[in-house]
Amino acid sequence: MNITFECADKINGKLTAVVEKTDYEDLVKKALKDYRKRAEMPGFRVGNVPMSLIQKKYGAMIKLDEINKLISEKVQEYIRTNDLQILGSPMPQPLDESVDFVNDDTITFTYDIAIAPEFELSLTKKNKVPFYEIKVDDELINKQIEMYASRSGKHIKAKSYKDNDMLKGDLRQVGESGDAEGGIVVEGAVLMPSYFKDEEQKKAFAKCKPNDIITFNPFKAYEGSEVELSSLLKIEKEAAKEMKADFTYQVTEIMRYQNAKIDQELFDAVFGKDACKTEEEFRAKIAEGLKEQFKGSSDYRFITDLREYCEKKVGKLQYPEELLKKMMLSNNKDKDEKFVEDNFEASLKQLTWHLIREKLVKQAGIKIDDNDIKAAAIEMTRAQFAQYGMTNIPNELVEKYAGEMMQKEDMVNNLVDRSIDSKLTVAMKEVVALTHKEVTLDEFNKLYE
Repeated sequence: MNITFECADKINGKLTAVVEKTDYEDLVKKALKDYRKRAEMPGFRVGNVPMSLIQKKYGAMIKLDEINKLISEKVQEYIRTNDLQILGSPMPQPLDESVDFVNDDTITFTYDIAIAPEFELSLTKKNKVPFYEIKVDDELINKQIEMYASRSGKHIKAKSYKDNDMLKGDLRQVGESGDAEGGIVVEGAVLMPSYFKDEEQKKAFAKCKPNDIITFNPFKAYEGSEVELSSLLKIEKEAAKEMKADFTYQVTEIMRYQNAKIDQELFDAVFGKDACKTEEEFRAKIAEGLKEQFKGSSDYRFITDLREYCEKKVGKLQYPEELLKKMMLSNNKDKDEKFVEDNFEASLKQLTWHLIREKLVKQAGIKIDDNDIKAAAIEMTRAQFAQYGMTNIPNELVEKYAGEMMQKEDMVNNLVDRSIDSKLTVAMKEVVALTHKEVTLDEFNKLYE
């Protein structure tokens, strides 16, 4: 097979592959023989269909299939051997209408190739990049303790109603004459007046006590929300649209959510039995966890700032834009040209970072193996549990979830990216000069506004 490549303007390339009969003849013969072994036709046993019939019925299809596999393999081999830095995959041009796959022995294929732009980038200690460290102060620790106490809290009975309390009681529809007979009755109905949308209806429950009877209007309370009304009154949504009657509500129970006490029971629930024995140790453990958590946030911000720094240093790169638009449209079969135009600039920006990142990875000599991917899966799993305040998960359970994560192809790609970013962060923090800046959590979050 004769393959040639030409590149007129450094970013738009054309690859031509001329396939001769000698390139594919043996492959087609073997494929026909293999197909004959399992071919079924009326009047013949499996494997005994005459080759002439196989050739006549399936020859063209098998020839096309074998040529496609061969040329795909050889084109990729040519790109690797010649170290062509291409973007995406080679885009085949339509074949000439005169090409006859059945009878032609020689077939010429042409591909448009998007060549990656060339640029220089090498970072040293002369390059300064900000590195933000989040202060773990008493306010943050107090908020974390409040969150843990809230998650471990429980409902207790209260003697009178306050905002955010939950009420349990009996609902009875009030008729036109003012009585509560013959209408809708819901026993054990649960209300949280704090969530009423109408202020007047909220006020009706102020300081109520068990056994008090309050008259209110559910339709007004929920501003006619058929979903909430049908759920409260146990009626269909259509009926709820028209249910504008008043109801009496006899309070039978007032439940108030009370945070857990800051004691040994909470310490054990958060960090495991006897991991800390005093509130001081508890606060120190929380501070330690926050510092570790914020370390990841600081590293993520560092990569974001490193990206911005490199993009400015590299400047605007030249791309084969028309070809990339065609490729983008081809890769998004369910989209139109407007989608391409609307998203093209963002796509180029992401592509620029991809090329910069590859250069930095090469400069740092970063390699990823299975152990790195597993470590990333474990880190992600622990982070997910930590979001729910679960910090003392057994290693066996973490590894089980991480293992399941690694079975999913899309997740593996994500884990590879995380592994690269993790190693790149460590490497680049040693390469560039860090401008350390200590900030509060609020100041840090404002960096993303």
